[in-house]
Amino acid sequence: MNWLNSEAFTLLGQHIKWSDMIGNIIGLVGLALGWRRSIWSWPVQLLSGVVLFAAFASGHLSGSAGKQVVVIVVAVWGWWQWNRGKAEGQGGHISVRFATWRERAYMVGAAAVGTLAVSGLFHAYPTLSWDPWPDAYIFVGTIVAMYAQARGMVEFWFAWLLVDVVGVPLNFANGYAFSGFVYVVYGALVLSGMRDWWLRSRKAGQPVLEGAPA
Repeated sequence: MNWLNSEAFTLLGQHIKWSDMIGNIIGLVGLALGWRRSIWSWPVQLLSGVVLFAAFASGHLSGSAGKQVVVIVVAVWGWWQWNRGKAEGQGGHISVRFATWRERAYMVGAAAVGTLAVSGLFHAYPTLSWDPWPDAYIFVGTIVAMYAQARGMVEFWFAWLLVDVVGVPLNFANGYAFSGFVYVVYGALVLSGMRDWWLRSRKAGQPVLEGAPA
């Protein structure tokens, strides 16, 4: 597995690692499949998590590496959730909706408490992370985003945008340039996916007129 953490090439003065590049390309495919509401989004995200775990663990970024462990676990759960809900969608795809205000409050509260708790752990054990606050923020934000995706919530895309805002500079600062470049692409894909899910959720919420075909 050593070759995964070796340098692939240099781009604009940044050293690109094989594991960083391959894991993020797979992750980008997984996000694109999530946009399409395809159940294959989950096994692809699981594979991305495995590769990126190797990348971040070798760089001693425990928060980011730990995030990938959570990505793997949540991907398995999300896969199961979407398998259960697939029949409710159209054409074998999962149906999507906006979260309720209570669900939004729970997610925001969980993100805030989780970030404080994980950051506190990183501060207590400095060897776990070089950047405790942003590492904790990305760790918890990713969990919230994947939870929302598994539940078919449009807010999933908003959560990913908030992760991207911190993820781009953090990855460049810690030598994971390809992750930084890909996070920029993620941003464009997230905006497109957000629009698509938003429109689908509105369409799904429209009542069927009496006498009209369902």
